[in-house]
Formats: sequence, C-alpha cells, structure tokens
Amino acid sequence: MANKVYTKNAPEAIGPYSQAVVAGGLVFTSGQIALDPKTQQVNGTTISQQTEQIMKNLDEVLQAAGSGFDKAVKTTCFLANMSDFATFNEIYGKYFTNKPARSCVAVKELPKGVLAEVEVIAEV
Repeated sequence: MANKVYTKNAPEAIGPYSQAVVAGGLVFTSGQIALDPKTQQVNGTTISQQTEQIMKNLDEVLQAAGSGFDKAVKTTCFLANMSDFATFNEIYGKYFTNKPARSCVAVKELPKGVLAEVEVIAEV
C-alpha cells in the first residue's frame, strides 16, 4: 500500500497530487519547482536561485518520507532552456553527491513559468 507524504516545509501541491508517495521501499517525489513554501510564490529569477529553492524543497519532502539525497537512485530534471544546463548541473551536483541515474531534458514550458523542475526516486 502506498503512503502519501506531506510536509508544511515544502510547497503545497498545485494540483490533484501528493508531494510524494512511499511504496515498495521507495519514495517517489512529485516534481518540485522553485516555490517558496511560505508564500507559494516563485523564489528567484535566475536558474541558480531557482535550483537552490528546488533542492531545499526536495530535501524537505525526502526528509518527511524518511529519506534523503544520499538515498536517491533516479532523478528526472526538466529545464526550460538547455543553455541553463551547466549552472543547473553545478548546483545539482552539490546535493546529489552519490550520483544517481538521471534524465535531463529541455521542455517548452513549466508550471508558473519556472526555469526548472526536478523529481526524485529514492530508497527509504
């Protein structure tokens, strides 16, 4: 049975989904964007600022699920502009030091006009 994860320290879901779900010994996070959990507004206008906020949000969701960056096995990253890849990658690498499997793609548009979104699958 899947258990839904919720923490007030990460942004509320902006649709009919959970912040994360734990099932089969894994946590599956929903994609996190650069929303400040206190204001539910986009935090930052640069890829650096937004990526840092995304990582803070993911950290809170993973902790609430009993996991962490060090237990990540797969990430999927979405960028609004692939020219932001190097900057995004530098910040991403500070958090995912265990180097999980990853996909990173450019997309036409992301919710709330943000520059990036990241989802994680991790062990609990």
